[in-house]
Order: sequence, then C-alpha cells, then structure tokens
Amino acid sequence: MSLAPQPLSPLDGRYREQVAALGEHLSEAGLNRARIQVEVEWLIHLTDRELFGAPRLAEEQKRRLRLLVVDFGQDDIEALARREAVTRHDVKAVEYHVRDRLAELGLGAIAELTHFACTSEDINNLAYALTVRAAIVEVWMPRARAVVDALRERALAFADAPMLAHTHGQPATPTTMGKELAVFVHRIERLLASIDEIEYLGKFSGATGTFSAHLAADPEHDWVASSREFVTGLGLSWNPLTTQIESHDWQAQLYQRVAHVGRVLHNLCTDVWTYISMGYFRQIPQPGATGSSTMPHKINPIRFENAEANLELSAAVLDSLAATLVTSRLQRDLTDSSAQRNIGVGLGHSLLALDNILKGLGEIALDQDALDRDLDGNWEVLGEAIQTVIRGEVTAGRSSIADPYAMLKELTRGHRVGGDELRAFVDGLDVSDEAKRRLRALSPAGYVGVAAELARRVGRGSD
Repeated sequence: MSLAPQPLSPLDGRYREQVAALGEHLSEAGLNRARIQVEVEWLIHLTDRELFGAPRLAEEQKRRLRLLVVDFGQDDIEALARREAVTRHDVKAVEYHVRDRLAELGLGAIAELTHFACTSEDINNLAYALTVRAAIVEVWMPRARAVVDALRERALAFADAPMLAHTHGQPATPTTMGKELAVFVHRIERLLASIDEIEYLGKFSGATGTFSAHLAADPEHDWVASSREFVTGLGLSWNPLTTQIESHDWQAQLYQRVAHVGRVLHNLCTDVWTYISMGYFRQIPQPGATGSSTMPHKINPIRFENAEANLELSAAVLDSLAATLVTSRLQRDLTDSSAQRNIGVGLGHSLLALDNILKGLGEIALDQDALDRDLDGNWEVLGEAIQTVIRGEVTAGRSSIADPYAMLKELTRGHRVGGDELRAFVDGLDVSDEAKRRLRALSPAGYVGVAAELARRVGRGSD
C-alpha cells in the first residue's frame, strides 16, 4: 500500500511551522510573485517615460497593476503552473500571466511592453535579490538577533558567576559563565553587522549585458541610466557590468557570512551541551516531555543537538551555493538556476537551528553549587598566579627564586593541591610580605580577573 504524496524535506513536513515564514519569500510562489513585481514595475517605468508613444498610466491604473503583486494568491499559483506546463519556461509563463491580467484591466494597448528587451535573468536576478533580502531582513535576522538578545541576557545575569575554565578539557584559570557567553554575543554581533552591510545587487541590461536590443528599439534613449534608475528604484544596488546574469558575488558573500554565523552558533551549542554534561547548567523539565523512552530520569539536551545538526546541513548547502554561484560558463549557463532553488533549504535549516537554540536557552538554569564544587576542588589552578607574582618579585629585586615556573610545575602538575597546602607553600616563599598577602587572599572563585567587567560590556554596545 503506497502513501499519499508526502513532503520529502523535513522543512516542509516535521518542521514546517518553525520555518514557514521563509516560504513567504523563498518558495516557488514567492519567487513568482517577485517576478510579477519586477515585470509590473518595468511596465510602469516604461510608460512613465512614454517610450514608444505609450500612454502614461493614471495613478489608479498603476495601483491596480501593483495589486497583481499584493493580491497574488492560490489562483495565480495554479494559473502559472498551467502556463509553465505549456511553455516549459518559468519566466515566460510569468510574462504571459501578466499579459493576461493587462487585458483584464483594459491595458491591452501596452501588452507588448511586458518583458520589453528583457532576458529571463533580468527578471530573475532582481526577483531573487528582492526575495532573499526580504527573507534575511524580515525573517532570519530577527530570529538571529533574538538568540543574541537571549545570550546577552544570560551573559549579564551570570557576569559574576565564577566558573572553572577547561582549556584542552583540563582545569584552567577560572572565568565566569557570563564572560564565556559574552564572547559568543560579541562574535555573533560582529558577524550580523557584516551581514547588514551586504549589498543586494541587480542587473537589467539584456541578453549579454550590452543593452543591444534596447538600443535597436530606441537609439536615443539613455538605457544605461534607465537601468540604474529602475534597479535602484526597487531598493537594490545596481550592477553595471555583467554577462547575461548578475554575477552572484553578493549572494556568495551573504551565504558565507550566514554560514559563518552558523559555525559560531555550532560552537555555542557544543559548549552549552558540555556545560550541561558537567552539571554547570541544569535542564528545566518541560511538562509532558520525555527524555528517554526507557530511562525516566533523563532530560536530553535535544535542542542543542538538533541545532548542531541543522547548522551543519545549513552550512553544507550555503557553502555549496557560495562556491557554485560565482561561476557561469562564458556569458551564461543554467547551473545557477537549479542551485538558487535551494536558497530556502540553506536558510531554512539555519532558521530551524536558531529556533532550537532560542528554546534551549530558555530551558536551562545555572547550577552555581556545581560550579563552586569544581572550583574548590582545583586549587592548583592558582599556580599560574603564584608563579607570575614571583616573576614580578624577582624582576623587582624582592626575590631570588631561580625558576618560579618550574617550582610551581613541580608542585601542581598532575596533582590536586588544597587551599591549606597552597597557602602554606606561599608562606614559605622568598617574596615580599605584600606579595604573600595578595597570594594568600586568592581562591579559585576569586581568581577571575576582570571577567565580570568584560561580560558587562555586551550590555553597553560595542565600546
């Protein structure tokens, strides 16, 4: 018995609700709506200039034309599918669709200006720029910033929470949990700022980027200036030098930067997962949730594990797009056409990961008792402080100890040293009384430098 048609991708099945907002822009329907927008705006652009004797449209006529975009819905989607089944060409189907609507609006006289002097890529590249920009600005970026805000909130809340660090997985100079989370806030904010700076480029220059058909139709019109005005009028940056296609370099930059954000978030997930496994974070039980099908006690860190997997998938797709899209044989090949249909897949897995990280951060609580136990069990980490103070004393002529590092290495390497033992060691050192006073006052929990101050920087902007 075979199943009825089912979604093949989990983004369109299991996780549809979490990523549905992207479908508004990066679906086939979203792309076609944007294509219609470009065709309509080009018609208005041409008639506003009364090219070829076309009448200037009244404001009401323009409004009704633009409603083809605003009111784009299921009937249009189905009509375009029927058209494409005949044309076997998606952009040509859009052109015919617009022509049909012009007739219904009583604008048949300007029908021949539909898709005038355009190659399909004139329409496509602008439509993709519009849809990708909307997806990033309206959907992906707000979710990314929500994650950063949640991290910032916790960085500030835990700014003073001392924690044993673990460089190479081994006990190391203490820090605070807030400072460690603040590192991620700082990294991600810098990358998001670089995404904000991306230019969404567009071209509108004909079959090989030369305006040849345009000049053949009207040699007197300044088509280069008209192209610039049209593209920038859509809120995009104009690319004056292209082949048949816009070169996609802006897309490669964007996808590489989104993937970079994902890799930093992946690092966050593995760190939080590890802190959970160490007991530094407790997971808050969720009503009705099951951690293990056989072990009732378990609460698994599935939010962060899910995010890791989706960030890896996202990076794989986005890296592939960035590598593929920058190459087009001679003046045009179609590899980009197939590749770009997966932009939503790459961003979808990223968006799903962001959603899981945000939820995961809301389901953990700091266990300061666990942090304190680890700190109190590793007094040997103060060896760094002691040998550093001694070196200062030697330099100042207040000590004759020959090799402070070797002395502390002998005392602490591979050994657990308690507080009393370390203080007794300090008492026997050939250093000044002031140095001894400072060293005796040290504890692992207090040996965090300016970690708290650094953590609080993320609450003050980027100063």
